Amino acid sequence: MIIIRTVFFTFVFSFLSTICSKVYSQDFSSLEYRNVGPYRGGRVTAVAGIASKPSNFFLGATGGGVWKTEDYGTSWFNVSDGFFKTPSIGAIAVAQNDPNIVYVGTGSDGLRSNLIEGKGMYKSIDGGKTWVETGLTNVGQIGAIRIHPVDHNIVYVAALGRAFNSNPERGLFKTTDGGKTWNNILFISNKTGISDIEMMPTNPNILYAAAWKAERKPWTIISGGTPKEGGIYKSIDAGKNWSKIENGLPEKLIGKIDLEVCPADSKLLYALVEAPNEEGGLYISDDHGETFEHVSDDKKIRTRPFYYTNVKVDPQNSDVIYSMATDYMKSVDRGKTWSSLSVPHGDNHDMWINPENSDLFIQSNDGGANVTHNGGKSWSTQYNQPTSEIYQVEVDNQYPYWLYGGQQDNYSTVAVPSMAPYGIQAAGIGYIINTGGCETGPAVPHPTNPDIVYSNCKGRFTVFNKKTGTEKSFYVGASNMYGHNPKDLQFRFQRVSPILVSPHNPKVIYHTSQYVHKTTDEGKTWKIISPDLTAFETDKQVISGSPITRDITGEEFYSTIYAIQESPLEEGVIWVGANDGPVHVTRNGGKTWKNITPKNLPPGGRVDAVEPSPHNPAKAYVCVLRYQLGDRKPYIYKTDNYGESWQLLTSGNNGIPKEYAARVVREDPEKEGLLFAGTEYGVFVSFNDGATWKAFQQNLPITPITDLKIHRGDLVFATMGRGFWILDDINVLRQENLNQIKDDFLFKPNTAIRYRSPSGARTSEYPKYPKPGVSIDYFLKEDLSSLLKLEILNEKLEVVNTYISDTTGISKDTVKRDMSTEFLNYQITDKLNAKKGFNRFKWDMTSTGPWNKKTENRYENGPLVKPGIYIAKLTIDKIVLSKSFEIVIDPRVKVTGISEKIISDQVDFQIKVRDLLNEALLLVNSLEIEQETLENKEKITEADKTKLSELKIVLEQLKTREGIYEQPMLTSQIKYLYNMMNEADQEIGKDALDRFIELDKRFQTIKESTN
Repeated sequence: MIIIRTVFFTFVFSFLSTICSKVYSQDFSSLEYRNVGPYRGGRVTAVAGIASKPSNFFLGATGGGVWKTEDYGTSWFNVSDGFFKTPSIGAIAVAQNDPNIVYVGTGSDGLRSNLIEGKGMYKSIDGGKTWVETGLTNVGQIGAIRIHPVDHNIVYVAALGRAFNSNPERGLFKTTDGGKTWNNILFISNKTGISDIEMMPTNPNILYAAAWKAERKPWTIISGGTPKEGGIYKSIDAGKNWSKIENGLPEKLIGKIDLEVCPADSKLLYALVEAPNEEGGLYISDDHGETFEHVSDDKKIRTRPFYYTNVKVDPQNSDVIYSMATDYMKSVDRGKTWSSLSVPHGDNHDMWINPENSDLFIQSNDGGANVTHNGGKSWSTQYNQPTSEIYQVEVDNQYPYWLYGGQQDNYSTVAVPSMAPYGIQAAGIGYIINTGGCETGPAVPHPTNPDIVYSNCKGRFTVFNKKTGTEKSFYVGASNMYGHNPKDLQFRFQRVSPILVSPHNPKVIYHTSQYVHKTTDEGKTWKIISPDLTAFETDKQVISGSPITRDITGEEFYSTIYAIQESPLEEGVIWVGANDGPVHVTRNGGKTWKNITPKNLPPGGRVDAVEPSPHNPAKAYVCVLRYQLGDRKPYIYKTDNYGESWQLLTSGNNGIPKEYAARVVREDPEKEGLLFAGTEYGVFVSFNDGATWKAFQQNLPITPITDLKIHRGDLVFATMGRGFWILDDINVLRQENLNQIKDDFLFKPNTAIRYRSPSGARTSEYPKYPKPGVSIDYFLKEDLSSLLKLEILNEKLEVVNTYISDTTGISKDTVKRDMSTEFLNYQITDKLNAKKGFNRFKWDMTSTGPWNKKTENRYENGPLVKPGIYIAKLTIDKIVLSKSFEIVIDPRVKVTGISEKIISDQVDFQIKVRDLLNEALLLVNSLEIEQETLENKEKITEADKTKLSELKIVLEQLKTREGIYEQPMLTSQIKYLYNMMNEADQEIGKDALDRFIELDKRFQTIKESTN
């Protein structure tokens, strides 16, 4: 189960008119994104709980913000959306003496290459319902928070610093006024931050801090230095003075350290230390940190220290220790021996143990957060946290289309549907499928056969077959790259090496290392069609991980081709970009290449996306990410002449903020110059080919947009922390002169596919699937309190349904339909908005439904209309606007042999049944009114009694008695037939035809008896 509390934003966009200097403001809040999963948690690096409320826990994701559970992890809801400026969470602390007080430090402390930067501290005084910023905006990543046990206004924050560059705002910060002001009370250097801070439970004036020299580069991770550049510090006066602890600790090199003080025995200080060879591991001091003993160098407690390094001690038993790294380890003999614990997912980061019940704790890993009641024997699920990190998005051409991408720390690439494709018992997680490769992706479906997916796993090309569930491997070079110095490799493949299927020939597939590789037989043979297209600076070709821990997983391979696209207009025009800066193009299928790197582009950045224009073969866009070099500016460039010259579209003052690093840009295939950009903190749109940009965040939470596509009129996103999202139908944004619309306006609806929601997915809220419908967009120049009516007419100009806004004050009780002409006076709805600006109404493609005694359900659930041409007619007070559109048959239905003629006959039959049901229900209603009138007379005559007896006999034939398993009478039988024919597109069975004749005959007989 999952509960999502979303704070919706209204972003007002100013569109620059090309005709005059006046700026108009348009509100597109009616357009909302929907999340389509997957509903499995992503990486969680911070957790916390509340001792006095044992069912309450918090988790902090690396790209998904802060979530809270109040039922031991059975459900989670987001509490940071709308408040936090970054979704990356480094630490969470709850004031246990007042659990309404919660502090959160942003910026995850696991220095991955895809790390999202922190933006300071946040505080809640109502248990996470609302938050305020409390400073430290520039400290970068935050490793730990400690709150004074008595005075929650006294807080210590361990600031690691910026991940990708040195900065002076590193160190240990303290506030004594609840975050209003902060003082740096322990500063080592611009390159050394504080990774952890611990407080002695029995004496909060005694503090221990761990210093860590750390910096990430695209080609390496620097973790550790000399003891002067790191180590453990102690204060006995609440941070006024500090002394260095060195006795018993490593003497030459020291890296990341995590500390723990045991509440059961506060003289014990535990330290998990990164150090060379056997020096690394667990150290314990039994004299308040004066001296340390090295008790374990077990490799499993110290893998990848920059990423993990976390130790926790049972608050009631000082011998029980937990270590979090690739494995989740436990010791019951104070660290001498270790055993592994089973946990829902590997790669472990944090835990919080209830101080009053050591068997109750929360633990986090790269799959989310999980709660145990029994010391780790069983856990709550991670399939209720929509915080997955997705590297890219591809789409296929089936209906409904599916979205594909690499999911961080999933053993395979994944695919999820844009709509529910079939019924399932657990709608949320059940629609995610594996599609080959591994976590990094991409996964690229075959253009015409979606059963075939070309996937990548850290440079390894595979062909996955959905029907068999297996994948064929055709690795270029067939050599394991792990652990190598990149300069020694024949082929340097990034862990997210792109795959491209040519838009002109599906047999042509490209894959990239430092070269462009081409295959025409699905990888059986490969041909190199380019020289090395990277900068390949020799000083960047190094063994990653210094000076202590070697770490080479493929993401550190600098000088590889990171992006490739072929022009959809001109075959053989291929654009590529490398992760170390260069951009190249070939116009002859790879025979010759030209370096077209923008001249004013600073060197070394990662070309995250190349985008050939779908309108002009000479035009293209590139998106360059440089925040891993400490440069957070957005870099989006455009060329109109095959790269001979470039124009920077992101000046920092034309819409995209100067610290919103840009990851991807795409041009709409229908409207030239309509651009969408994905940045580190959200989505932007340009209506003038990049001259100006406007925020287009809508209801999307703040999270990095890693990739986006425009597919079948939908905007499709991948995010680094909130899964896949879709904005259905961007047709309104394609309108010419959109910025000049000032009067009432109705947009022409897109062609819609006539589909039905699968029976097992109709109630799915998570993921959010669209109900069948046509998006009808309109603009109102002012708020309306008068008539706003929407009529849907068929091509014969017959009204099939009518809606009126509930703002008119008209009651649903007055709704009536002319039974002879099928014209409906109106159906009142709160979904037909009458507010100023842009609005969207979703017509469910149904005609008028049956009459219902309950006014709120009256005329709903009508038959799905036939395929054909329809007209949307919008009446705004006395103004009438009309636009035609088409509804086409579901392609899945068509291939089963169902024709439009069959559907037409079915709809005609449904209307006949509906009309019979209407007549029967209205007769019941009139008879009940007559019955009630007679029963309420002051004096009931013998004639009245006779009439009441006659009414009772008739009503007993028409109406089913209330109760359990009562025999369905005539109206229920007609409704049964109506519902029977309203589930699928089908031929009408003989039994249905015969049954209708029978029911109609019975009804006519009963009706005649009432005359």
